Amino acid sequence: MIDLDINAMEKIKKKIHLRKVTTESVRLGILLAIVGGFLDSYTFVGRGGIFANAQTGNIVLLGLALSKGNLLQALLHLAPIFAFVLGVIVAETIKKSPPGLFKHDSARVILFLEIAVLFIIGFIPDTVPNIFVTVTISFVASVQVSTFRKLHDYPYSTTMSTGNLYSASQATFIAFTNKDRKAALKAIGYFTIIFSFLSGAILGGFATSFIGVKAIWGAAIVLLFAVLLLSIDESKSKNKGNDIIGDKDNWLQQ
Repeated sequence: MIDLDINAMEKIKKKIHLRKVTTESVRLGILLAIVGGFLDSYTFVGRGGIFANAQTGNIVLLGLALSKGNLLQALLHLAPIFAFVLGVIVAETIKKSPPGLFKHDSARVILFLEIAVLFIIGFIPDTVPNIFVTVTISFVASVQVSTFRKLHDYPYSTTMSTGNLYSASQATFIAFTNKDRKAALKAIGYFTIIFSFLSGAILGGFATSFIGVKAIWGAAIVLLFAVLLLSIDESKSKNKGNDIIGDKDNWLQQ
């Protein structure tokens, strides 16, 4: 009975470790940050000068529009804010869904949802009011940021950089003042994500300027690579976990 309990505990630990390793990896974070920067450039350059991800910017622009009495412009900035809130609700609902539905594969489900939405947006011509596109992308960005929130146990964001910059600066200070290797690695991780976001913004700006509305398919392709990476990491972690449990079983039987 005790042996069975130990074995069950090992399997539970393996499942928890598996989800943690695959969704909190730096490689996955890099790809998601590239998408985050890409989407902001795409909506700003090609869809009416509105940020899809940076709701702080939209709140400021909302305030400026209200201060000038421009209610129509205010509504244009208010819509993506509401879409962002809705995305959080949808992401949390998926993560808390019944065990037989999406619960154990919520990250992959959300990535496929993003890919499908971005692929469809690529077919929407620039003659359609930008509000429909920016609201949809804000929803997608919100779903992503609500799902992927940790980088090796450290909170971070793949769709905005203010918090990441603060955490990177703080970790750098601690690393230099305390000779703290862990803080140094933490700072490197944050700066890697920030650089990836910047790279995505540059790519998004160039692609949107030269290709137009269909440039968003570039972000969808990056997300496809993210799904592939998630599957590869998950497979490796499963094999490693099975080896560990097998060794444990052999030890218990001796």
